[in-house]
Amino acid sequence: MDDMAATSMKAAEATTDEAGPNKPATGAGAAIPPEEIDRLTDDIIAALKTVYDPEIPADIYELGLVYRIDIDDDRFVKIDMTLTAPACPVAGEMPGWVENAVATVNGVSGVAVTMVFDPPWTPDRMSEEAQVALNFY
Repeated sequence: MDDMAATSMKAAEATTDEAGPNKPATGAGAAIPPEEIDRLTDDIIAALKTVYDPEIPADIYELGLVYRIDIDDDRFVKIDMTLTAPACPVAGEMPGWVENAVATVNGVSGVAVTMVFDPPWTPDRMSEEAQVALNFY
């Protein structure tokens, strides 16, 4: 493993502990200034909030479907996300929607979305905003 990859992994590991319900783990390459990481992260989250599951009136970020956002030194973004159910009818389309939304963020060089189902999604991952929107409280 090269030094840049190790640094990126350490950054990602350091922020994984900060993740909680509806707070994806985030990591970023060490070569990007912290203020740029903050801006990119905020803009990526804003882009994720434009993507909705067509069957649920809440965006994928507030639903807690995004598990990890990693920005490497080249500003390439890797996202791990899940679905509310593995048999979701938009399972084949959702990664493309997420890639397209995040690719519009200024400064992002590319996007790769990986669908994961471990751990399985539960309603506990929803933000308070999503719980209110879905009358789930």
